[in-house]
Amino acid sequence: MTFMDLEDPRYAYMFGFLQADGHMHADTRQRGCLSVEISYRDIGILRAFQKLCPYNSAIRERTRATNFSEDHRSAIWTVHSLEVRNRLVELGIPYGKKSTKITPPRVPFSRRDYLRGIIDADGSVGFTSQGLPFVSLATTSTAIATYLCHYTNVTLDIQRLTSRNARDGAYNVMYMREAGAALADHLYHPDGLALERKRSAAAEVSTWVRPAHMSPPRPRRSWTQVEDQILLAAVSLDEAAEQLGRSKKSCQLRRMRLRRK
Repeated sequence: MTFMDLEDPRYAYMFGFLQADGHMHADTRQRGCLSVEISYRDIGILRAFQKLCPYNSAIRERTRATNFSEDHRSAIWTVHSLEVRNRLVELGIPYGKKSTKITPPRVPFSRRDYLRGIIDADGSVGFTSQGLPFVSLATTSTAIATYLCHYTNVTLDIQRLTSRNARDGAYNVMYMREAGAALADHLYHPDGLALERKRSAAAEVSTWVRPAHMSPPRPRRSWTQVEDQILLAAVSLDEAAEQLGRSKKSCQLRRMRLRRK
């Protein structure tokens, strides 16, 4: 077993999780540590990481006041090995603040497992208050948000475009209804590492079937080159939507994508 061979599904998941929820700290004389702090209810995944890491590490717990609870209980995994830190830096986890800097690995890696690690750390799986299934990701990394959209487009034929929201500059990529069910079923396969609570939620989400009383999904309408030209030439989005018989939101997303290209 080679440590952090990202073609190994276990390490691909672990790396995605560490990119999103881990922290690398450097000190003098090559000292420092990798640490991950999560809710105590998810301590099982830290124990799995400890088994996968062939270097000394420790798991401890603490209770502290947070914005959400006076006695929040968490579990912390720490590794001080320089070899571990060097390997993670090499693969794309920088020291210090990293949320906007992380990118998918530039070496061969197990994509499905990597993305499950990202979703487990920075995403959500479940049902809305209206009972609609979803899988979502909140990230400030342009590269990660873009990669998730590209992956679901190529792998599951689910098209998504995303942009930073004005409130906090984060990307919120959301897959709902059939798209959410398909993505949950694809990412959370039975043999892969995962947070158990999210695996359970994904199992429920993946079995969702559209109720008979709910309107069927609208068939996807592909954009043509002529429509693209009309969209780019239009004075406003309202004008483009009227000419093309599309929603203003659809025109806005398409124009954004064309301008990025």
